[in-house]
Amino acid sequence: MSEKEDMSMKTQTKKLEKVPTFIKGLDSILEGGLPKNRATLVLGSPGTGKTNLALEFLYHGASDNEPGIFLGFEETKESLKQNAWSFGWDLEALEKDNRLFIIEGRLKPEILVSGKFSLKPLLSIISHKAQEMKAKRLVIDALDVLLQLLEEPFAVRSELHYLNHWLSQQGLTTILTLKPREDGSRLQDFFMSIADCAIVLDARVLNQITTRRLRVIKYRGSSFGRNEYPFVITDKGLQTIPITSIELKHKPFSTRFSTGIERLDRLLDGGIYRASCTLIAGEPGTGKTLLTTTIIQEACRRGEKAIYVSFEESDQAIINNVRSAGVELGPYIKSGRLHFITAMPEATGAEEHLLNLINAVDQFNPQHVVIDAISACSRMGGTQAAYEYLMRALNLLKERGITILLVNQTSGSKAQLELSGIGISSMIDTVIFLSYVHGEGETNRTIQVLKSRGSAHSNQIRECLITDEGIKIIDAYVGEAGVLTGTARKVQEARDRLTQLRQEALLKSKELELARVKAVMEAEMKRLQAEVESLTTELKALKMEQEISQEERRKRQLIREYEKNHKRFSTGNKRR
Repeated sequence: MSEKEDMSMKTQTKKLEKVPTFIKGLDSILEGGLPKNRATLVLGSPGTGKTNLALEFLYHGASDNEPGIFLGFEETKESLKQNAWSFGWDLEALEKDNRLFIIEGRLKPEILVSGKFSLKPLLSIISHKAQEMKAKRLVIDALDVLLQLLEEPFAVRSELHYLNHWLSQQGLTTILTLKPREDGSRLQDFFMSIADCAIVLDARVLNQITTRRLRVIKYRGSSFGRNEYPFVITDKGLQTIPITSIELKHKPFSTRFSTGIERLDRLLDGGIYRASCTLIAGEPGTGKTLLTTTIIQEACRRGEKAIYVSFEESDQAIINNVRSAGVELGPYIKSGRLHFITAMPEATGAEEHLLNLINAVDQFNPQHVVIDAISACSRMGGTQAAYEYLMRALNLLKERGITILLVNQTSGSKAQLELSGIGISSMIDTVIFLSYVHGEGETNRTIQVLKSRGSAHSNQIRECLITDEGIKIIDAYVGEAGVLTGTARKVQEARDRLTQLRQEALLKSKELELARVKAVMEAEMKRLQAEVESLTTELKALKMEQEISQEERRKRQLIREYEKNHKRFSTGNKRR
């Protein structure tokens, strides 16, 4: 065997075995589950969910062929079964199949008075029952009740050491639940020391809304999620969100899809990117919901699925309101392409809202998710709760490649606008801003793309009309005072048309005048050309006459000279 193989085998033998709790999210935090055949302490105040967590651990284990035993010192067996049934857990059926055994460890009043109590009989019963049913899991619930009985230091040490020894010998994966003691009892420290894993549950009230948190403070031999995690108790049991597993693994932008409004697609250089986050912001009544439902309607037409989360209106109110503008969502709900989640933000904490969304996404598998309106999320427990809800939701949805549409109700001018109002602007890829323009005795709507990450986009402000056929975007019209809308735009358009007609008439007049001048100029040029030609002819004739005259003068001169010379010659002969 090579040294590398030997090291690999040693690593495998040292690796801690774990048992899954089957509680959604918790096993991710524990990186696999609880330590096998060891004890885990679950510490928490009343109402934090200790018993529910322990019972769910047993129920899912028994359902997965890992029989378990429940020893409880606080609740009756009957109340435990009733509580479990509210989560859909049939404990009685598991008991009949010998996969679950419940021991009611509630103590009689005389025991409380006399102080006579020992764990040995109960633990002996558990040992025999565990061997009989081949149990793998054990829960000892409400150990704080036991601690109240053990006030003598010697008795305390004796019972606890016996319990510790017994647990180490049984080979059971055990959960011990305990309420913290305000007096800082050493007994609590003892249980913390013998447990290989310790989980603290906490319930707190923020803005009159109860929120629950879970934190793993100890895990021998294993790493674990060290943050504080929100969790809720749903109708199916506990559920938590392992935030450390939500890394920044957002899918890159690839293709675009149409919004269903051609001119808006042009403003966005072709439409909205898939797997991106788009914020549609504006004051009340500017058409945010109508624009959002138009985009969703177009997605459903393409055969895609969408979830619409509404915190301000019921699904029927939204459907009826947008129907008047030509957007019909009803058929897509019936066909299973559109699913609504409607809830008052203050009805539950941010954690439960988030888990409801996550569960819906898991079941519905949408390509698009709408959250309308994020401005209402602060009512979940304050701005911080809203921030945490939105950041976690956006991270999760982006990681899954889901396109997100956020609706935000704003107030004040655009110059004072913080894109989301909740501090999540870094997560937003595109911002479409709807606003009002007041003037000429009326109010009109405008639309503008303020931001589009990784994409070219128009920076123009366009007028936006809500008609019976949906939203219509009109080309930008800018006057001296800015963008003109409504009547002001129509008046200015009429003025511009009149100015254009005047300019066209003036242009035609100038063209005619130019043609006339050209004609006059051409006629004058022809006359002058004829005159030039006439003068040229006369000049040629004069030159010719001059040349003839000169030739005649030359000839006469020659004749005179000849006659003169001839006369001299004749006279000379006569003298001789």
